[in-house]
Amino acid sequence: MNLNGPQKRKILADLCSIDEQIKWEAVKNIGICVSELAEKDLEGARNWMRRFMWQLNEESGGIGWGVAEAMGEVMARHEVLAREFACLLVSYIKEDGNYLEYKPLQKGVLWGIGRLAQVRPALLKSCSAIHYVKPFLHSPDGPLRGLAVWALGWIGDPQSLPLVQNLLNDPTEISIFTGSKCELRSVRELAEEAIEMIRP
Repeated sequence: MNLNGPQKRKILADLCSIDEQIKWEAVKNIGICVSELAEKDLEGARNWMRRFMWQLNEESGGIGWGVAEAMGEVMARHEVLAREFACLLVSYIKEDGNYLEYKPLQKGVLWGIGRLAQVRPALLKSCSAIHYVKPFLHSPDGPLRGLAVWALGWIGDPQSLPLVQNLLNDPTEISIFTGSKCELRSVRELAEEAIEMIRP
């Protein structure tokens, strides 16, 4: 896919789709295309990441649907971009950083962190991601709890185990994109999987 002209407009529009499958297909395609672009035009790929940053900025006048997820997918696929932008992604859940108060955007950031952690957990640890993800385990919002425990499982922090274990009786179901499709998973199931990944 060429990220120019009509295709660029379409894929950005698809990020805002209320159809989850369309949205997540756009996230995946952006990850593939921007990471491939970075191999031949790193500055062009950086411009895409800066565009995403702008869309998450209140001054942009937009909402930023799907943007944090796309950033996470790109960084999972490209190491240089990950090194440059990972801590920025984490800053969107830092109250003394670029904190996003809107819960749907927080969910996007947590998913982006979890996706990046599947490939580069050490990088996220260096950005203090664990410290900023853990408070979401106490959120009254079920999807935020589920995404936080999912992300922590991939980051792999043994000190988080007691907090993760507190969610073993949480039956709340959330929709989560696992790489090929959206699945309904309970927070309890995600906590069980996180414990298995975290335990040495």
